[in-house]
Amino acid sequence: MNDNLIKYQNTRKLTTAVENRTIYSGDFAELNVFETRQVIEKVSLQFGFPVIASMLTGKKVMHLEGRKAFDFFPGESVVLPSNEKMIIDFPVATAGSPTSCLALGIHPDKIKETVEFFNTKTRIDYENDQHSLDETSIHLENNEEVQVVLERIFHTFLSDNVAKDALLDLMLQELILRLLQSRAKSVFINDPALFENNRMAYIVKYMKENLRDNITVDKLANIACMSSSHFYRTFKNTFGVSPVDFLNGQRIKLAKDLIKNSRMSLAEVAFQSGFNNPSYFTRLFKRIENTTPNTFRKESRNFME
Repeated sequence: MNDNLIKYQNTRKLTTAVENRTIYSGDFAELNVFETRQVIEKVSLQFGFPVIASMLTGKKVMHLEGRKAFDFFPGESVVLPSNEKMIIDFPVATAGSPTSCLALGIHPDKIKETVEFFNTKTRIDYENDQHSLDETSIHLENNEEVQVVLERIFHTFLSDNVAKDALLDLMLQELILRLLQSRAKSVFINDPALFENNRMAYIVKYMKENLRDNITVDKLANIACMSSSHFYRTFKNTFGVSPVDFLNGQRIKLAKDLIKNSRMSLAEVAFQSGFNNPSYFTRLFKRIENTTPNTFRKESRNFME
């Protein structure tokens, strides 16, 4: 159990066994910590402002509009637009092992200010390059950057630091930017309608379709009709990673699929995923996935069996 959760448990007051709510307020945000201590289904929850929800302990099953129900575990986050209703199941909550979750609401003016800054830094074609948090929900399963900022915000709300509100202001800006980058990445990868009229979306499509090629920043910049420096800066501002890191992430994603669904040797997997050096492939795979390709293959086969 982390220190933030221990400190929260020492200060909370329990009034109900289902979604007991503790509220911490700041100048630009409100942190709600919910705790449920019994198994229950179809609990409804709704906020009148965009919310970032993050699991602390236990498990929920989330039912959101327009998407299939999904399991929600610690280390994961969900971004919800204003007034979107959540229907929540609590399959494992008990008094001795409660399910807890934080929900961070941010003042609309702070979101608007940061979104405008983000759009300014990522805009290429004025009519097509507008991003927002208040559209559809997004489920972030393994976003370490977002999770680290949320934990810092949680810690700061619980602290007695005299500069709390100033620190929270900076952290909220960082969190909104990270969320916008995550949304942009998801939209540009998964929405084919953008490929024809958005240069960043087209570049992402090109990278995904040519993973085995020798792709350089200069080549991508030329395709985007931008200088290399402007392209690199805009790409990183939009997605939160460099073009090379994004490309390698897509290559590792392909490698994982090949490892799970083929009998290729790991050297062949590396080649088919765009890596000419199997040793480099192994090092990069371990850095991104925290396991080796060989261990990943063994675990995948054990799971399938």
